[in-house]
Amino acid sequence: MKTFRIGIVGIGAIAEMHARAIADIDGAELVGGCCRTESKGLEFAKNFSCRFYPTCEELLEEEKPDVVTICTPSGAHLEPATAAAKRGVHVLCEKPLEITVERAEQMITAAGDGGIHLGGIFPQRFNPVVRAIYDAAQAGRFGPLAVAVAYVPWWREDTYYSPDRWQGTVALDGGGALMNQSIHAIDAIQWIAAAAGAGKTSKVFGLTAQRGHASDLIEVEDTAVGLLQFENGALGNILGATSMWPGTSLRIHIAGRDGTAEVHEDQMVTWKFRNELPEDEQIRSQFSGSAAEGGAADPMAIDYANHTRNIANFLETVATDRPLLIDGAEACKALAIIRAVYKSAGSGQPVSL
Repeated sequence: MKTFRIGIVGIGAIAEMHARAIADIDGAELVGGCCRTESKGLEFAKNFSCRFYPTCEELLEEEKPDVVTICTPSGAHLEPATAAAKRGVHVLCEKPLEITVERAEQMITAAGDGGIHLGGIFPQRFNPVVRAIYDAAQAGRFGPLAVAVAYVPWWREDTYYSPDRWQGTVALDGGGALMNQSIHAIDAIQWIAAAAGAGKTSKVFGLTAQRGHASDLIEVEDTAVGLLQFENGALGNILGATSMWPGTSLRIHIAGRDGTAEVHEDQMVTWKFRNELPEDEQIRSQFSGSAAEGGAADPMAIDYANHTRNIANFLETVATDRPLLIDGAEACKALAIIRAVYKSAGSGQPVSL
């Protein structure tokens, strides 16, 4: 595979995770990063042996990278993605693709017009324990799906939403515990449900609240629940929170007539099927042990290994010009569900997708 010259747009905490992931990938070279704060940018450039640029345009013009990964605040993804697409630079964007479906669709259009690949960062799809559930769903092992549950009972200190940060704002976060924290688990359950034959999410009902942080600190929800109905009648359940001190492990629960799988972060706590296969005991053994806390209370406690797999898969796909596992349309699916929860919470009525 060719060596991809990569730039990072937006130098914050998640950009460091991207930089470490890129360093671990053969055939990937980080050539530059950009942000508006010079001191932060220069420190990042020193730490990761790349060049600093004050704007995305300067990064694109000077380095002419093959790929950029976008790590700006969520509501500022469209502009750099469009700038890159116009220059024929492939784009891999952090979640959510954008904060509204309309802005995300503009990114997809720009990518098509520019003839570039647009991919999304959803590391749970590259988490080996989640992938095991997906493979079982695709093989029909759950039988008729009954439920798909995403449970994200996390906590964030008030400092996470301090006035000098974009988190918790309508303009740049676009939402709270669902949009920022729970979107990975929401994407995972809709992806698995589709593999199990449940089809797309067809109806959503949701409620949101501010329960752990004062309203003068956070503009969006820190607590939310959502009910999903899939096309074939299977049901889904979402809990997303940053209000549940001290924060506990993310959980995914998939169950149907013929089997149940339940994951706590990276631990498989249940793996049982009506028709046992020889590899089932190996899977139980492989993913046993204590569940990691992940991002339960600290967003930077998340292991970046799945980011590495996500980025590597994108580069491999671009190199061979194959269809992306997570293209723009795929990256929009969890976003559409979350926006529907917000719409339902505002109206008090279910929302059809």
